[in-house]
Amino acid sequence: MVDSPTRNPIGTHVLVGKGLVDGALANADLLRCEILQIFVGNPRGWALSAGRPAEDARFRAEVERRGTRAFIHSPYLVNLGSPTPATYDNSVASVAHNLRRAAQIGAEGVVVHTGSFVDPSDDPAESEARYAAAMRQVREGLLPLLDVVAGDDAPWLLLEPTAGQGRSLCAGVDDLEPYLAALDFHPKAGICLDTCHVFAAGAPLDEAGGATATVDRIVEIGGPGRLRLVHANDSMDVRGAFKDRHQLIGQGHIGTEAFVELFAHPATEGVPFVLETPGSRDADNVDIPLLKQLRESGHARLGVPVPTS
Repeated sequence: MVDSPTRNPIGTHVLVGKGLVDGALANADLLRCEILQIFVGNPRGWALSAGRPAEDARFRAEVERRGTRAFIHSPYLVNLGSPTPATYDNSVASVAHNLRRAAQIGAEGVVVHTGSFVDPSDDPAESEARYAAAMRQVREGLLPLLDVVAGDDAPWLLLEPTAGQGRSLCAGVDDLEPYLAALDFHPKAGICLDTCHVFAAGAPLDEAGGATATVDRIVEIGGPGRLRLVHANDSMDVRGAFKDRHQLIGQGHIGTEAFVELFAHPATEGVPFVLETPGSRDADNVDIPLLKQLRESGHARLGVPVPTS
């Protein structure tokens, strides 16, 4: 029998604080997380924080013993499309470092924002040229890293489309097609679906059937098994606003039905849901229990047996 936590484990991004085990795992336990996401360094800096081998091994053994799934989020500064050489070089080094750290601690994937390019010109031809140059950088920077992690047990590189602000390289779901094509649809290039981001970029998650259609399109573009993680966030702003402002589940413009649809979609089998909503790592947060209720509703719709305890 398949139970709800196994099909779609739910958790949030937790603070590391005292360390991977005494901090991150302890915080995940406090919040009753079935999955956790962490930073392995300063999320707003370029410093590459080396791990401590003993702590890494302890964390890896503990998540394996528990069956807890873990993911790393790369620093916010990473932008493979940047025309600034230092930013590009630091971005490549940061992604490579985070993939190594994922392998060391037993995390199954590293989330990377898909980036943007600078385009001060109103000339369509100039804009297209800058976009093409940025996509060449994405290819040249990421393909060698993906080849290093090509093994079945190696961590995934998870591409997270942005909310469409600025000159995004990949915002709406359709933008995933050229982005993945630039990476030759590499078998270790996965997708992290951020519900606030795709909604801000225009996905109709606030309509009945909209979330289902969105996942259908992701599968059409990337093929089965490429969707590896969902960042579950409501939106403070209306659809198509191109604003990345997360809201509590059910208290924004997306609403709760979209999440029921996501849990009920066959393509989300085995896909974890990680919250990045305001207060989602506070002990009294309301989003984790609410998301678990929505999971039960989605799984009931799908016909997945729900545990009674």
